[in-house]
Amino acid sequence: MRVPWFGLLYLAIPLLLNVMRTPLAWFNLINERTRLLVAIAGVAFAVLLIFMNLGFLGSLLQTSTEIYNQMNADIFLVSPQTLEISTSETFPKNRLYQIAGLRGVRRVMPVYVGYMQWKNPETRRSRAVFAFAINPRDPVFLMPELKDPQTLIAMERPNVVLMDRRSRPEFGSQAVGTTTESERRQVEIVGNYSLGGGFTADGTVIMSDQNFLRFLSPRTLERIDLGLVEIAPNMNLEQMVKEIDDRLPDDVLVLTKAGIVAREQGYWLVAASLGFIFGLGVAVSFIVGTVIVYQIIYTDISDHYAEYATLKAMGYRGRYLFTVVLQEAIILALMGYVPGYLFSFGLYELTTRATSGALPMSMNLGRAIFVLILTFIMCCLSALVSVRKVMTADPAEVFS
Repeated sequence: MRVPWFGLLYLAIPLLLNVMRTPLAWFNLINERTRLLVAIAGVAFAVLLIFMNLGFLGSLLQTSTEIYNQMNADIFLVSPQTLEISTSETFPKNRLYQIAGLRGVRRVMPVYVGYMQWKNPETRRSRAVFAFAINPRDPVFLMPELKDPQTLIAMERPNVVLMDRRSRPEFGSQAVGTTTESERRQVEIVGNYSLGGGFTADGTVIMSDQNFLRFLSPRTLERIDLGLVEIAPNMNLEQMVKEIDDRLPDDVLVLTKAGIVAREQGYWLVAASLGFIFGLGVAVSFIVGTVIVYQIIYTDISDHYAEYATLKAMGYRGRYLFTVVLQEAIILALMGYVPGYLFSFGLYELTTRATSGALPMSMNLGRAIFVLILTFIMCCLSALVSVRKVMTADPAEVFS
């Protein structure tokens, strides 16, 4: 029978106690079982908060850049004023024509983006949907649905769109053949795909550039939001970026796929409030856990102050007493981490299902180990603060 990796943490507790001459730390904790359960619940709660904030932050970074991973391009052109794709600034389309003839450039493709009002066909309520517009003959996207010739032919019809399956239910039916209104025009859904809008949009659609003109007039096709460049397989990517950058003026940034992903993630982490909020949530959760563990350990020390003083009178050094308190903190960290991990795992699944995959939250080994390390630091820091009372215990004062 295989033991889950987090189950090894509980197996580690007896091993930890076995290396002690006297498992005093364990006896101190189980002496007050109610207090022990409260301490475990406090640590688990702090672990849960840290996991959830990291989960939302990871989901933010993943969904904000998933669109680039689904685009068939090696090099991206964007305006320097563009912070992230949903608030992009346009630049002249002829920048693509200026580099189309370069050796090694296989294909250039324009992409247009913008918000449009979508009316729920059942409730007749409108909400903003994020639209991508392309030339249907350009292989812009890697999603399998966008490679179907019948779907591409259907996209060329007037007033039709492809609807994201991960769009919020508030947009209404996403079934092929559904008709509704958008920007005061009738629109029909002729296909579906799976992408997700993340934190920037509740839903997305993909349409032809000609339909983009119909729905989002007075936008023109002469100014684009994103330029895609596909290069020949045998070309050096960094060298091509340099050649293209040298050819174009300063009104365009030339980035690799990794570069544009890092740029957008940097915006969400540093400039946007969401990244700051989730990062602050991790810090606050860490502080809350530290305070909870400190109160538990400090109360335990106070209740056993006479016993600690007796140990000092018997010849035990402060180092031994410090080790006992530190062991209590490590045991609490191990016992509190496991339920916190399990609850977080369940909430990750619940969040993903509740948002229809729009906010994918998945547990990974790196995050699990990172939170485990934070939990150890949190508990050990509490022990370091509270152990001063033990180190300064004076037997003469206790028994005078």
